[in-house]
Amino acid sequence: MQKTSHLILTLIALFALSHVAEAKVVLPKIFSDNMVLQRDSKVNIWGTATPNSTVTIAATWNFVSKIIGKDICKTQANAEGKWKAVLQTPAAGGPYKITVSDGKNTSDEVCINNVLIGEVWICSGQSNMEMPMKGFKNQPVENAVEDVLHCKDNNLRLFTVKRSSSFLPKDDVTGSWEKCEPLTLREFSATAYYFGKEIRQALDVPVGLICAAWGGSACEAWMTADWLKAFPEAKIPLSESDIKSKNRTPTVLYNGMLHPLIGFTMRGCIWYQGEDNVPRFQTYAEMMRTMVKGWRDAWGQGMFPFYYCQIAPYDYSLVNMKPNSALLREQQSLAEQIIPESGMAVLMDCGMETGIHPRKKNLAGQRLALLALDGTYGIKGLPAKSARFKDMTVSHDTCTVSFERADMWIYGEKGYYSECFELAGADKVFHPAKAEVQRSKVIVTCPNVPYPVAVRYAFKDWVHGDLFCDGLPVSSFRSDNWDIDLKEADKPAIDYDKQR
Repeated sequence: MQKTSHLILTLIALFALSHVAEAKVVLPKIFSDNMVLQRDSKVNIWGTATPNSTVTIAATWNFVSKIIGKDICKTQANAEGKWKAVLQTPAAGGPYKITVSDGKNTSDEVCINNVLIGEVWICSGQSNMEMPMKGFKNQPVENAVEDVLHCKDNNLRLFTVKRSSSFLPKDDVTGSWEKCEPLTLREFSATAYYFGKEIRQALDVPVGLICAAWGGSACEAWMTADWLKAFPEAKIPLSESDIKSKNRTPTVLYNGMLHPLIGFTMRGCIWYQGEDNVPRFQTYAEMMRTMVKGWRDAWGQGMFPFYYCQIAPYDYSLVNMKPNSALLREQQSLAEQIIPESGMAVLMDCGMETGIHPRKKNLAGQRLALLALDGTYGIKGLPAKSARFKDMTVSHDTCTVSFERADMWIYGEKGYYSECFELAGADKVFHPAKAEVQRSKVIVTCPNVPYPVAVRYAFKDWVHGDLFCDGLPVSSFRSDNWDIDLKEADKPAIDYDKQR
């Protein structure tokens, strides 16, 4: 019996040693051919190798250092074979090559080819970020055929994180870096592409876009359990069986799609999400602030920029969702004021009454790009943030609405008036009102409201916003904070994937 035990232990030891001998360098899929690394930065790179081995990372932009005998970059793998290193990247350029070796298996060294150095952005959210250039079935992207036809750009690289929902945090994603050309772009996020295209043209440097989005996903799904402690209504899964929805259950998309990317050095994030949270609008601004802080803390890159789209108008009664989605848009407007280094792209003129996936993805991407080019890259002369409601004053039967960020004055889409204003008196009943634009103010009157108390602009599920300043639409707003009937607010959200 004792001999048998010794034999078993010997076999186990030999098996373990054989695994050590067979170990080789493995990199997560985000580090692969055609990738873009953030320029002029200390970028993180990580993977696995032979346990306790010395891992060497050599990049061709450092060939001078190699010639004079300096170590390019070396780090030690731990007992489990995991390692992490930091590379200093140069100014924008390429293509370059990166070689990773552990000195144990020279034949298995990993070479990453056609690497560009430029600007890297994470693009996340739900279906309106995920929606590819080819559109969804029966739901096209405006002007996509022509834009795909002329899209070829070797300096624009695309990475789509495949859908993955997980109870536990994952270490890797499924996906690959692709050059921007018709075949690859048709499958890539339209909003992200139009954003990246503008950044490419304005900066004339390579751009890498990493899209991690899932249609119909909840904001809570992109957060960790610790961050969600402030929101007790969020039901954190305690086991696999608690996951009732692959894209709405809290934490599951953070674990499956975002956690593997944490630490990949980038410039910032763009975000297009909110539709699923309409029934839970009350906490959305605080939830966004918590999520963004969580992402920033996890990435360890400081206060990186976070730009997002305000959801476009749509008739949510078509999917049995209550209450008024303008309340969610109101929360998104508030989020811009409480999240540092953030900006909101207003889409009041881009919605579709019967379509929750607006076709004008070019405007969504362009407006996100304006925010980044102004706020992150400091390019002067561009309008970036929409004019914002400041206050209202009442004189007799007339309400005067004032705006901030309105140096170029307000104007209506069809002239110097708007068809989207309402007034209410003390009875809290709103009536359509006449609204005349006078420079940076709007004068609002209504014969049915002789003593105005509150004013609202485009504060409905479906409306076509018609108020602008400097080429950008004004967000829906209200001056009151009156309670809203929430008796149907807890209805389950529609599965947008089934609507496609």
